[in-house]
Amino acid sequence: MNAVHLPARAADSPWFRRYSPRPAASMRLVCLPHAGGSAGFFRAWAALLPDSIELVAVQYPGREDRLDERPMDDMHALVDAIAQAMPVLLDRPYLLFGHSMGAAVAHELCLTLHGRRQRLPAHLVVSAREAPARHHGGTLHRAGEDALRHELRRLGGTPAALLDCDEFCALLLPRMRSDYRLIETYRPALATMPPLPLAISAFVGTDDHELASGDAEAWAQQTSQAFHLRRFAGDHFYLVPQMRQVVHAVLACAGKAATPADAWPSTP
Repeated sequence: MNAVHLPARAADSPWFRRYSPRPAASMRLVCLPHAGGSAGFFRAWAALLPDSIELVAVQYPGREDRLDERPMDDMHALVDAIAQAMPVLLDRPYLLFGHSMGAAVAHELCLTLHGRRQRLPAHLVVSAREAPARHHGGTLHRAGEDALRHELRRLGGTPAALLDCDEFCALLLPRMRSDYRLIETYRPALATMPPLPLAISAFVGTDDHELASGDAEAWAQQTSQAFHLRRFAGDHFYLVPQMRQVVHAVLACAGKAATPADAWPSTP
């Protein structure tokens, strides 16, 4: 298959962002953000990756340069849209990393690609998210604005000063509500959810109170290959202060997954 060069400018692709284009890279790291998050959350990771790995961040509708688009509040609709856009990335090996809500999206994306007989990632990293069999659900998407602000303060992923700004919250809270509706109403189809033929690593913060005992370990049920659990000091957003350590751990996954390019089959 001829190499596909992903556009560097955001305007050229509604779904994918490259902050440090590396068209000659032998592997890509594709990242999916958390509820309320955007592709820019992963921008700083690009500088920590070797030249052989290109960072691609997924941009959901309703944020940053897609602010004028309506956020998607249905898991299957979101995953289907991303899957339809994925072929441009499938010309070479890639890893998939999803944080919080993004981990559930990443896993569902793998299931969809597998069902369509398209290339799967060499490794799936699910961060700060319970396994499908331990899905928590919730009703926060029905709550008022004060409750949403309180939740964001509790999680710690948004600067407190921004949450005190009404103008900022007027932009943030609608997409937060939409994302919470997506993840809280999501119902994993466990009966038709086969173990994936790829390695899975679960990354968690040691002080992440969003996860109960066994939530992350249960991801082992979703793979027929190797499973690894890695803990980092910190809370639900451990990967902000631990960015270098997290990227290093992702690179270790890439090392385990690395295969000569000519050994990879063409995308069906």
